[in-house]
Amino acid sequence: MSNVAIKVNHLTKVYKLYDKPIDRLKESLSPFKRNYHKDFYALNDVSFEIKKGETVGIIGKNGAGKSTLLKIITGVLTPTSGHVHVNGRIASLLELGAGFNPEYTGIENIYLQGTLMGYSHEEMETKIDEILTFADIGDFVHQPVKSYSSGMFARLAFAIAINVEPDILIVDEALSVGDARFQRKCFAKFEELKKKNVTILLVSHDIESIKSFTDVGIFLLNGVIKYYGDSKECVIKYLQSLFGKKKENEKKVTKNNYNIQKVNNNIVSLDKKNSKLNFGNGNADFEYVNIYGLESNIFHGEEKLEIEYKLSWNIDKISEQFNINEYDNNLIVGMHLIDKKGVTYFGLNTVLSGIKINPYASDNIKHLIRFDMPKLISGDYFLTAAVAFGSHEHHMQLCWYEDGIELKCVNNKKHQIGFLDLPYKIKEKEE
Repeated sequence: MSNVAIKVNHLTKVYKLYDKPIDRLKESLSPFKRNYHKDFYALNDVSFEIKKGETVGIIGKNGAGKSTLLKIITGVLTPTSGHVHVNGRIASLLELGAGFNPEYTGIENIYLQGTLMGYSHEEMETKIDEILTFADIGDFVHQPVKSYSSGMFARLAFAIAINVEPDILIVDEALSVGDARFQRKCFAKFEELKKKNVTILLVSHDIESIKSFTDVGIFLLNGVIKYYGDSKECVIKYLQSLFGKKKENEKKVTKNNYNIQKVNNNIVSLDKKNSKLNFGNGNADFEYVNIYGLESNIFHGEEKLEIEYKLSWNIDKISEQFNINEYDNNLIVGMHLIDKKGVTYFGLNTVLSGIKINPYASDNIKHLIRFDMPKLISGDYFLTAAVAFGSHEHHMQLCWYEDGIELKCVNNKKHQIGFLDLPYKIKEKEE
């Protein structure tokens, strides 16, 4: 257990649900022990193990049991059965303002939180400057926190949690209220904590953050773990539950087993059969998506490429399945390039490009996209292609091929910083 941060064994949490408040009294006074309630399993026989230094993302729909799980781990709730073993000091952000006294000032709440975590007043004095600098809420630290906005709450709570030197940091959607600059600062701090071997549990509906930041993913559905493993694969399982399952002739793809594209006649093509995730109602589909300009699926950067696709659809079936009056009468084709961690490098779609595809005009269309491939760091990259109906903001998905084309970048530079290999020159400036 020396290398284990959190071990959860057969954890179950059951709530009694009553139709009417009086039913609770009836049940307590019933001489025949009659039940007036229904059992709701927020968690049902959940078991997993998290090693020290791992960064774990927990995803699932609302009501899946994510927050209940975190509250049991942190000791806020007691389980109905099973147990949790925690090895190390926990700092958590479960709910905005949780553990704060609204009548106390920000300064007073910093000392209060420190006391709850087992720190003395003198120990917190050594940390308070760093906390205030990170929170950056100015003179509001001397005002009662009941006057704070949700963003100020998040700033102060997060600043306390990450500056008390925790062994385990647990964050439950608390960062969603912060502005973009604050969120960027938080994730930079996460990276710093990861280097210090701090275990991090992150609950978020932002699947891009889960894919790019976490190492391990836990997918909860109706209180049960449906998947535990590689975070990118975990997101795939989660999306499948929302939009449908893969086709029967798929093959399993893992973090170290991406499918390798076959190249014929200098064309790299969308492999629909082995795409990692296929979903949508099927009322529109690509007949093909081809990339021209590469001798194989390997690129070096700055190649002049063309993507040609042919799209077909059935507007009658779309009309039968959906009330299309709720959507713009427009088909949207979109594509994006990501790396194996799920970080999106660029994306495009027809709507943002000013192209309207009228679904009533025909039942198929071809488009040709021309662009220069960017110079990226060496590694594996994937092109996802999708079709939707409606507008950029409000649409329904017709088809989606996740990681349908694999591309490999080979960069001859031995040393490179960042994601892109941008051309630059450095010269001495004459006075």
